[in-house]
Amino acid sequence: MANLSKILNHIDTDYVKPLRDPLWNNIMLSEGIKKILSSSVMQKLNKIKQLGPTYLVYPGATHTRLSHSIGVFHISKRILRELVISPQCPDITLEGAVSFLCAALLHDLGHFPYAHSLKELPLIDHEVLTGKIILSQPLYNEIKESLKIDPAFVAAIVDKNIKENITNEVMFFRNLLSGVLDPDKLDYLNRDAYFCGVPYGMQDIDFIISSILPHKEKGIAVYEHGLPAIENILFSKYLMYRAVYWHKTIRSATAMAKKALFMGLKDKKINPEELYDLDDETLFSNYRESSYKPFSLLKNISERKLYKMVLEIPFCNEDKNHNILTSLDKRHEKEDEILLFIRKKYFPNCGEESVIIDIPEKISFEVNLPVFYKNNFDNFTESGSVFNGTVIKGFTETLRKIRVFMPENICEKFTKNISAPEIAEILMNTQTLPDQTTLPEQTSSGE
Repeated sequence: MANLSKILNHIDTDYVKPLRDPLWNNIMLSEGIKKILSSSVMQKLNKIKQLGPTYLVYPGATHTRLSHSIGVFHISKRILRELVISPQCPDITLEGAVSFLCAALLHDLGHFPYAHSLKELPLIDHEVLTGKIILSQPLYNEIKESLKIDPAFVAAIVDKNIKENITNEVMFFRNLLSGVLDPDKLDYLNRDAYFCGVPYGMQDIDFIISSILPHKEKGIAVYEHGLPAIENILFSKYLMYRAVYWHKTIRSATAMAKKALFMGLKDKKINPEELYDLDDETLFSNYRESSYKPFSLLKNISERKLYKMVLEIPFCNEDKNHNILTSLDKRHEKEDEILLFIRKKYFPNCGEESVIIDIPEKISFEVNLPVFYKNNFDNFTESGSVFNGTVIKGFTETLRKIRVFMPENICEKFTKNISAPEIAEILMNTQTLPDQTTLPEQTSSGE
């Protein structure tokens, strides 16, 4: 209990430096955290938009990874305080608590530019890169000197691939930072909704935090009266993916950037190491003027000359042809097949970058959250919530689409010369067009 008292005193007395945030108002920093925040590696996040190309559809969505990271730190501190005053809190240490708050601030240090456009590329996971940055100079010494903690503790909380010296305390803080009710999700849902100008992601943070309690294995649990707040988080996540994150125009820009870099890596025009230190500006400035034709996709994105959708098919987890296309290499092969068909039959001069198949990455709606009811912990899925396995499965199946994008000059002639069934036949290796295949509405804006 002495350790918990030290943590509570630390939270209540050491965070006295105010920082204004449009979402959470005053965020209080310690002197040490303020120094970490001022470091060059942290400030790089100010040049990476949280939502990448989303501003092309929602002009207000220009908030950065840095503002998000500060928000995650703020919510982490509030969550930690609530857990520390609970009788069920495990006997964590002050060093562990400070390491957790530092990890919350630094959790996106290794994040790639342009949101998740680079996520499927053959690159090191951004959590692993974050761990490496924390354990490297100059940040390593900055953490030791400013916060008086071991940077290895911080790195182990962020990077789950670190296996050495993993204690129960590290596991507790890992589960706090990444889980059903984690500070990352609580900030990005609210922050993204706020800057996009949509209501879908907004959460009652005060009520949520007042409804939590510690759980030794899972990190965090929720009292039964907090179930509606968890259900709201799950539904908000669904709506944000539907209306914002996987909007077809945003997916077009994302897929174009991914295609350009995938082909650049494949043809050895760039090395993976070149991409790790880029921000949004350098990602485009380094490659968009290149004579390598696929990099013209980056220039087109910057000028908002986005590809148009010519085909959309709901993704089916049980369809082997669909699952094959989740591989970028297999997707590229199928793009070449469609390109060959179009060149042979209709447009002989269209470039190798003219066909893009887009499939969003697999997402999960985490429901592995203990619910405290009548002095016992029950599983969330057995708590009477409407969010059972069937509903969650329906969410993911409704959201995920296979889309084919092509340049506008080809799309203008698409319905006259090329039919959706022809493309779908090549795409699915079948003679029968799926019943749910749809032609996009022909619009000039692509939105």
